[in-house]
Amino acid sequence: MSRVLVIGGSRGIGNNVIKEQLANGDECVNISRNSSGISNNLLQEFNLDVTKDDLPDVDNIRSIVYCPGSIILKPFGQITEDDYKNDFEINVLGAVRCIKKYINEIKTHENASIDLFSKVAVNQGMPFHSSVSVSKAGVEGLSKTLAAEFAPKVRVNCVAPTLTKTDLASRILRNERIEENIANKHPLKRICEAQDISSMVTFLISEKSKNITGQILRVDAGYIRPLVF
Repeated sequence: MSRVLVIGGSRGIGNNVIKEQLANGDECVNISRNSSGISNNLLQEFNLDVTKDDLPDVDNIRSIVYCPGSIILKPFGQITEDDYKNDFEINVLGAVRCIKKYINEIKTHENASIDLFSKVAVNQGMPFHSSVSVSKAGVEGLSKTLAAEFAPKVRVNCVAPTLTKTDLASRILRNERIEENIANKHPLKRICEAQDISSMVTFLISEKSKNITGQILRVDAGYIRPLVF
């Protein structure tokens, strides 16, 4: 049985991706700085920093899901060059390292796929998002380029969520009033949960998406207006 490699599955969206794959009976490998907290014989874990540490040899994988991200929200006058560099390293260079390491392995499997993450801020434009938008725009460009380059062996797509209720976003969604205000800026009047996003990834990994590649798929509750925090 081929396996799904999740980078950054210790919490949030990545953790939900692992749970959904395991529920489907699929084997998973998680590489993240911290443990996923999931006990299952179908799950293998490596605790390390993919931007710095040597990546482990992992065989029999058909899909890569790269979940690490960052939320550095500052006015342009306060954000530093190091902030831009750190965002780019986590979001782009980390993904590049992992893809380079494992691409030859996943190419040997049917329905091989790579799924990356962007944000709606890249397409819409939001105040205070310059650093993360720059790096996530790079992720979108990487996704489209690799989709063209790796076809027909490997499908590559990118999921671009709106603000999602995860630990990473807890500093923004810090009380009910703020949650309600942000939810009301979306036509569906709700804030996405981690499972809403992981379900899209589960679809992209599956045979049901075998004709989908090179796409930026927005899971955004119909978001159309800038979010001002």
